[in-house]
Amino acid sequence: MIILASKSKTRIQLMQNAGLQFTAETARIDEREIEAKQLDASFDQPNLTAKLADAKAIEVSQCHPQALVVGADQTLSINNSYLHKPIDIEGLRHQLDGLKGKTHTLCAAVSLAKNGNIIWQHQSLAHLTMHDFSNQERDHVIELEGERLLQSVGGYRLEGPSIRFFKEIDGDYFTILGLPLLPLLSALREQKAI
Repeated sequence: MIILASKSKTRIQLMQNAGLQFTAETARIDEREIEAKQLDASFDQPNLTAKLADAKAIEVSQCHPQALVVGADQTLSINNSYLHKPIDIEGLRHQLDGLKGKTHTLCAAVSLAKNGNIIWQHQSLAHLTMHDFSNQERDHVIELEGERLLQSVGGYRLEGPSIRFFKEIDGDYFTILGLPLLPLLSALREQKAI
């Protein structure tokens, strides 16, 4: 039995598209608390992202010890600072303005837990550079995308009209969507889960 420790529509869709049989359950963790503890130590984006994915996998695995639990998370950093999902459209505009014309880093981590223990993990990075778009271009894309953009840490969706914001992308597509799918599938194969 495979459980995805997330109700993320994108992650669910990616796993469904890969033909995986699984259930999805939200992990009850305090992401900001984990982040605050990590920031006290140092700025290490892959390590923080892995800790978040691990925490999700472990929390759900403790409730379902015999299941193989997939925990995943994604962080976005620019200039050694983390950004989070915007809370409203005005916050979205502000966040996009801070990213335009610059390169930011997305880190996606995925972990497998069984019996409350992490048995495998993977992190990958992607670097994305945005055009120096105008306010009119920004607002047009927001109008096309709507509130779906509030569900993304970057305030954009590469699978939608937000792709117009980008000048260059260096990294795996699945990493950008928040689930390094190919390494996960290899790990599930090794676990004889697929």
